[in-house]
Amino acid sequence: MQAADAQKTAQLQKTLVLWQVIIIGLAYIQPMTLLDTFGMVSRDSVQHVPTSYLIALVAVLLTSISYGHMIRKYPSSGSAYTYVQKSVHPNAGFMVGWSSLLDYLLSPMVNILLANIYLTDMFPEVNHWVWIIGLSLVMVAVNLRGVRFVANFNSLIVLLQILVIGFFTYLIFSKLSAGQNALGAISVQDGHDGLWSFSPFWSPDADLGKLITGATILCFSFTGFDSLSSLAEETKDTKKTLPRAIFLTALISGLIFVFATYFMQLYFPGDPTRYFQLVDETQPEILLLVGGAFFQSVVLSFAIVTVMASGISAHAGVSRLMYVMGRDGVLPKKFFGHIHPRSHTPSYNIWLAGVICLTAGFLSLEFVVALISFGALTAFSFVNLSVICSYGFRDGRLKTPRDIARFFVLPLCGFISIGALWLEVEDTSLKAGVAWAAVGLIYLAWLTKGFRRSAPQLHEEI
Repeated sequence: MQAADAQKTAQLQKTLVLWQVIIIGLAYIQPMTLLDTFGMVSRDSVQHVPTSYLIALVAVLLTSISYGHMIRKYPSSGSAYTYVQKSVHPNAGFMVGWSSLLDYLLSPMVNILLANIYLTDMFPEVNHWVWIIGLSLVMVAVNLRGVRFVANFNSLIVLLQILVIGFFTYLIFSKLSAGQNALGAISVQDGHDGLWSFSPFWSPDADLGKLITGATILCFSFTGFDSLSSLAEETKDTKKTLPRAIFLTALISGLIFVFATYFMQLYFPGDPTRYFQLVDETQPEILLLVGGAFFQSVVLSFAIVTVMASGISAHAGVSRLMYVMGRDGVLPKKFFGHIHPRSHTPSYNIWLAGVICLTAGFLSLEFVVALISFGALTAFSFVNLSVICSYGFRDGRLKTPRDIARFFVLPLCGFISIGALWLEVEDTSLKAGVAWAAVGLIYLAWLTKGFRRSAPQLHEEI
């Protein structure tokens, strides 16, 4: 009887403060991911990676402001799912939540794939399933300990990541200062710039459509700032802390990305296939070319830890989203709405996310990144719309210039900037995302008896 009562009253606990939330966000984003995506984005943006990062950063910062507004109104761990459900319509909320699941479920898998790439490069004789199963179990074990343990586990790892990126950028800076890039002496190369140049941002070869294509891929790099909203029910002073944490996480990571890739683009000018055999998986080769074999082995060893920290944070986010959808009853409540009475974690969801990570053994990194972009862009678009619907139309807060700017102009700019990214989204991402959404629509039709009623939702005050 006591066990049943404990389960009935078990809920998420507010234990996190500002710095811990930012750490979880930076660990999720994993700043060192810029080394993994550099080759593919350099190819797609025609060697203007910093500009693609800037375009993505503007869209993300505008959207982070919208997340802040919605968190203050609905401090729920359901994130975009809850915001759209309450501001637009429960059925629309379900579809956004369903699409977001694509992003949230696959984000831990990306880190499994990255760690597998590094470990396979270091230990080619070991079967890749050893790494995939082992790393999935580590993610599950850490998350079962609770969200504060996740924050503390990630804090040192994030600091070391920033130091590694700083040292890596210093190595490139030193080589450029000495008149060298990856092709050799810059002085004998026609049309290649030295240490200071505007060409990484813009050149005669720049094409806005291709820059936006690169930015669409890089939305994947920023996924993590938005997932912090799923910690709303575990953060102290939620309405004040989380909006700050989301904006700062996006800003800090964006500045790191732009700063580092400026020097990287100068060091690796031109077609990335001239330097890299695997353009879509460039971190091992970049480290070797910049720092040598010993530097490569040391950083790759550390990179395994960083992607695990990111995966653990992503794992925490998806388990909370599934919990809220289960608590509402749009997913089976007995399983997805379960909270462990001692650890105060959605333990069933943590195990489920771990099992889903095992499918990483059958998928490519490029395919998973494409799917994540669909889920992320869907959530970002609708969070911006939710601000307009909730504050502007429902609450009528469009009567002063300040309110018009806050609750209409800025979220509309955020929506338009995300819309520009939608125009250049990859076909793979679009087709697979639409297929996933179609499955969700069929399930929603069953759940709502042919759309004759709204999707269920929790009506108590959050």
